[in-house]
Amino acid sequence: MMSVPETAEKIKSMEIRGAGRIARAAAEALRDHALSLQAPNNAAFRQDMERVAALLVSTRPTAVSLPNAVHFVMAGLDATKTADEAKNGIIRRAEQFIHSSQHAVGKIAEFGARHIRDGDVLLTHCNSEVALGCMIEAHRQGKEIEVYATEVRPRNQGHITIRTLNDAGIKTNFIVDSAVRSFIHDVDLVIVGADAVTVNGAVVNKIGTSQVAHTAAEARVNMIVAAETYKFAPRTVIGELIQIEERPPGEVLPEEIARSLPNVTVRNPAFDVTPAEYIDLIVTEQGAIPPQMAYVIIREYLGWEIEEFQTAFDMHANNGE
Repeated sequence: MMSVPETAEKIKSMEIRGAGRIARAAAEALRDHALSLQAPNNAAFRQDMERVAALLVSTRPTAVSLPNAVHFVMAGLDATKTADEAKNGIIRRAEQFIHSSQHAVGKIAEFGARHIRDGDVLLTHCNSEVALGCMIEAHRQGKEIEVYATEVRPRNQGHITIRTLNDAGIKTNFIVDSAVRSFIHDVDLVIVGADAVTVNGAVVNKIGTSQVAHTAAEARVNMIVAAETYKFAPRTVIGELIQIEERPPGEVLPEEIARSLPNVTVRNPAFDVTPAEYIDLIVTEQGAIPPQMAYVIIREYLGWEIEEFQTAFDMHANNGE
């Protein structure tokens, strides 16, 4: 059991990484905090839970799964009159989210594997639990596949990906990010995960994904995105942009070297945006959809009401954002 500040720090430092893992960690932290909280009344319980929820949401601004998970769990406070009712509501919703999230990974693997043919050569970028699940499920079904996996600078998440593929017994080629174009004509299908999906079907994912997508489109290689429904970004319905996180320059260039280069500024965005026209399918636990149907997922499965969108919009307007 970790405290909320400990969980928040692990998410911020990327010790806990991956949109699905981040979302489940947040739900677990809220559940555990609710269990440990001794509040004198419902108002005090609600105030404390809202404080820790805000702390969790602030850690990774681009990972939409995080606010969606927190929103889902915090809905357990609705229509409660006592602190005990509120506590039980938070615990119930957190357990429900954790279970459904874990179930979603398996369902996406099943749906995604259907789009992988026997003999396919795949390319993946970054370390996506659900994208890997699709490949591993296809391999489990007896399909002979081969994978190209990128290094994913500067945090080298590709090292985790190739370890997972290796342990699953899948033939894998490990390449630097800039080598994608050199090998794209050997690839039959690109499959990646997502940190967020906007209402128009654009996908926010690890930096370099848009370059992979552009290269695949140029080579006429199909691209599939594997994403749980809670990675869809409801507030993009009202035009709110997803904030692209920029991480410390020390991840790219050691500080002692940077200090010796006073005219050099290191830029380190963690994510980029892939336009919907470069994506052929988004595979969710509800099935595979074209990116143009992203709005349906937001409307039908995430449980956000339009009044909540408007409230968020008004808050930003009032704050001058």
